[in-house]
Amino acid sequence: MTALYLKRRTDLFRDRLSLLDIAPHPSLLRLFSALDNVDYVSADLQSPLAMVKTDICKMPFPSGCFDVVICMHVLEHVPDDRQGMAELFRVMKPGGWAIIQVPIESHRAETFEDPSVTRPEDRERVFHQHDHVRIYGRDYKDRLAAAGFAIDIVSYPAELTAELIVKYGLKTNADRYVWLCTKPIANPIM
Repeated sequence: MTALYLKRRTDLFRDRLSLLDIAPHPSLLRLFSALDNVDYVSADLQSPLAMVKTDICKMPFPSGCFDVVICMHVLEHVPDDRQGMAELFRVMKPGGWAIIQVPIESHRAETFEDPSVTRPEDRERVFHQHDHVRIYGRDYKDRLAAAGFAIDIVSYPAELTAELIVKYGLKTNADRYVWLCTKPIANPIM
């Protein structure tokens, strides 16, 4: 769904842009690497696919250096996700945009985290995956906004025809959204 959204609703495939891809997924990595108009950098703490080995909470990139940031299913693994969000915001150019996806349980009003849960089997039981450290709730938008992002939650599957959904094998459940985050351009001082 993300690749289709990027192709149909963003300037990624036509404008000259710098792109930071956190924890690169093989299919998106191939797609982004093939774009002649994109200065592509992938980063991750452990992935052998990443061009730069880095912790999302302390990245080596200068402030305001990327037009676009893609961060898919990473923050639920990061002990200090608020610092990770702040770093994503820091490295984006003013006017830049990001897609920052996490799994969300929409029935939860607030994100649940418990740092005392450390054993993989306990994390599996509590957070539904052995390497997750939280379960996000509906307050995810507030957490992103606290880092400085302006948020647009796009129910993209609702915009697609039945033919496209079948053609691309997309999941269309109600909890499928694109979290489009932008870094506002600061108003000049008068």
